[in-house]
Amino acid sequence: MKLVTALVRPHALDDVRRACERHAVLGMTISEVNAVEPGHYVVRKGVRVPIDLVPRLRIETVVDDDLVERLVEQIRANLAGSDGQLTVRAVDAVLRVRTGEMGRDAV
Repeated sequence: MKLVTALVRPHALDDVRRACERHAVLGMTISEVNAVEPGHYVVRKGVRVPIDLVPRLRIETVVDDDLVERLVEQIRANLAGSDGQLTVRAVDAVLRVRTGEMGRDAV
């Protein structure tokens, strides 16, 4: 299994959720985070003010190995023209605490 993490602008949440739903991936964790991205600014009262922290959403889901490539490609396609970052990491084990299910059954 793999952990797929998307770090995206808040307005892209629906696009990523739709991509996941197309592959029957319904369980995910969504966190509000701040990304450090030098070079960004806002205009306040006509003055350009630099900001280093910009709001992002981190969307994480665990999927089977055979689904990873298609899901990543679908998310990438839905984010075309938008800022974002996708990472994929190996997951050794998953345990659903409430039911005791392990592995694929717990996802």
